[in-house]
Amino acid sequence: MSTLLYPDESFHIRGACFSIYKKFRNTQKESIYQKSLLEELKLKGLRVSREKQLPIYHLNVKVGVYVPDLVVNDIIIIELKAKPFLHKDDITQFWYYLKNSKFRLGFLVNFGKSDGIEIVRRVYDLARIKPA
Repeated sequence: MSTLLYPDESFHIRGACFSIYKKFRNTQKESIYQKSLLEELKLKGLRVSREKQLPIYHLNVKVGVYVPDLVVNDIIIIELKAKPFLHKDDITQFWYYLKNSKFRLGFLVNFGKSDGIEIVRRVYDLARIKPA
C-alpha cells in the first residue's frame, strides 16, 4: 500500500480551503482567496511564500521563471482560481508547472464554483527517477 505524500500539510491545506470557502463561498476574486489561504496556513504553523519565483531550467540553463500563487514549506505548490469551472487548459498548465519544477506535490484549488470548492491534488514523482 502506498502512503500519502505530505499528509499533514495536505490535511491543513484542504482544511484551510474548506474554511475559506465556507466563509466567502464563490463571491471573491482570486487575490482575496490567496491572501486568506496564506493567513490560514500560517496560523496552522506552516511556512508559506506568496508568489515565490521558481526558476525553470533546460540543459542546465535557466530558461524562465514560474510564479505559483503559494509555496508551502518549500515542498508543495498551490495554484488558485476563482472561476465557475476549471478549463482543461488550467489543469494542463498546472501539471506542467509541477512537472517543470522541483516540486513533487501540488494543489490546484478553484474557489469560483457555486456548488462547492474544487481541489485537484497532483503528485509528480516517479517520472523524475533517474536511471542508474
